[in-house]
Amino acid sequence: MGAQRGLDELAVRARAGLVREVAESGAWDAEPHWREVFEQVPRHLFVPYYFKGVPGGYERLWGEDPDPERRERWLRGVYTDQPLATRLRDGELVSSSSQPSLMARMLVELEVRDGDRVLEIGAGTGYNAALLAHRLGDACVTTVDLDPEITESARAHLAAAGYRPAVVTGDGTRGCAERAPYDRIVATCAVRSVPGEWPAQCRPGARILAPVATGLLVLEVGDAGCAEGRFLRTPAYFVALRGQERGAGIGAAVGGLPRKVAQDESFRFLLTLTAGRLDPRETLALWEREGRPGRERFGVTMGGGREWAWLDDPRGPYAWALPGGSAPGG
Repeated sequence: MGAQRGLDELAVRARAGLVREVAESGAWDAEPHWREVFEQVPRHLFVPYYFKGVPGGYERLWGEDPDPERRERWLRGVYTDQPLATRLRDGELVSSSSQPSLMARMLVELEVRDGDRVLEIGAGTGYNAALLAHRLGDACVTTVDLDPEITESARAHLAAAGYRPAVVTGDGTRGCAERAPYDRIVATCAVRSVPGEWPAQCRPGARILAPVATGLLVLEVGDAGCAEGRFLRTPAYFVALRGQERGAGIGAAVGGLPRKVAQDESFRFLLTLTAGRLDPRETLALWEREGRPGRERFGVTMGGGREWAWLDDPRGPYAWALPGGSAPGG
């Protein structure tokens, strides 16, 4: 009993420390009410175990470890501002708990308002759904995931923390039509392009936030399922959405390119965004000719069954289709 009390007290202190760290990063400066949400939702209830990379594989840290020192390591790790690997399959990461400061930035960019109905694509541990449910109420939040093991555990974690949003097992690329329409959609997994079903299930004026090509894309939804928006400056690396085709790695694509360029994050973003549409050397020429643009100069437009990325201006000279879509005139 005394050991558990000590662990509970450590959890309170560790959570307060994480909140201070996220606050110092400036993640919720624009919407400081998110600080109170992070203070109230205990991350450790959503991450009963995680995997830490070690030479030759992974080490599993869990809250029920009989060794009190390892239990403390688990708890301290949960309350670091780091992503945590929570599910592996054949040695491959299939689910994680995202970096809290990045989660905070995404929630701020989502710009939720009281009464907004939110769809989360990728249930993960359930932690992000809990943050949304704390802010908006259970009835306003739906989270969907293709893997029934993930939705089952997310539902259990949410219930243990006192939250009961809708947790749906299904293909996130198709959204969740039975709970539509939505005012906000947020993906916590990477997509190569935004499925047309997402804006189609939104009200006009809705906002979609999704990780695309190592960036965070913010789309404003118009009429008839049309949407348009830009990438944020913030880099974002997420586990890929299951059910949507995953692109090949860019390791081979940068072969033969100058090493300094190949390692530049903004160039690698563009290389991923144009994969299969532009030759890597064409991508490099474009990037250098236009002043080595960062993520924030790129955007995406969806409409009429087309989806294309662009540089600076959706009606400008630089546009290319994203997977599953086509460019203007294409």
